[in-house]
Amino acid sequence: MTAGNQEQQIELLTSTDDDHGGVIVELDKPMDSTTFVPILRASISHWKKQGKRGLWVKVPIHLVNLVEALVKEGFWYHHAEPNYLMLVHWIAESVNTIPANATHRVGVGALVSNEKGEILVVQEKTGHFQGTGYWKLPTGVVDEGEDINAAVVREVKEETGIDSEFVEVLAFRQSHKTFFEKSDLFFVCLLRPLTSDIKIQEVEIDAAKWMPFDEYAAQAWMEKYELMKHVNKIYLAKMNGWYSGLTPVSTTSLPSDDKISYLYLNAKGLKRCNSL
Repeated sequence: MTAGNQEQQIELLTSTDDDHGGVIVELDKPMDSTTFVPILRASISHWKKQGKRGLWVKVPIHLVNLVEALVKEGFWYHHAEPNYLMLVHWIAESVNTIPANATHRVGVGALVSNEKGEILVVQEKTGHFQGTGYWKLPTGVVDEGEDINAAVVREVKEETGIDSEFVEVLAFRQSHKTFFEKSDLFFVCLLRPLTSDIKIQEVEIDAAKWMPFDEYAAQAWMEKYELMKHVNKIYLAKMNGWYSGLTPVSTTSLPSDDKISYLYLNAKGLKRCNSL
């Protein structure tokens, strides 16, 4: 695409419109900053005339030589992934409404409970409990694009070799200023084991076993962690039929949306409501 006469027919950057009055540019053509800057300036001028607001420029890692030029033209870092950097710029006269980068990491903890009243516990080779001899629940981080109910089943399988079935989210915690200054959402999930033979992941796990819940809850370190005392009370309430967690129901956000997501809800309470 080329600009008008006033811009002396300078080539413009190829862009696509976003849903909020801005444009998205995905750079792919190698060039030096001397060539790039006039094209960028002409493109910004063109977008301003069109009434565009936010500019998103995706810089693949092999074109990082252009990042300095973008910063000097008023762009700032939004986020980075292994193979690209995303820079943004607000050119409208109105208030900047570009959303901030993702602020949370999502973690899961697995309470795998069998028919004997035992739970699956591990000792880790790394982390906060390394070398303490304490037994803890299997935990892990949800991968990008992975659902909570799938992630916790995967983590249990990876760490202990146990196949399991997701039952419900018992509770979740939000904390701040944790991993790389991000906030953290941690979901405590109840699972039902489908197998019983343990085979540990030797890279991260020192040991794993089935332990009576009372023995697990009686460990000295529990007194230091208020979070775990709450989790233990929730588990006991669940086992006694006094507590209902959240189960996933597949759904879509829009009528035309074919992307399935999960709404976690109290199915037991909803069933009672539907029967009224």
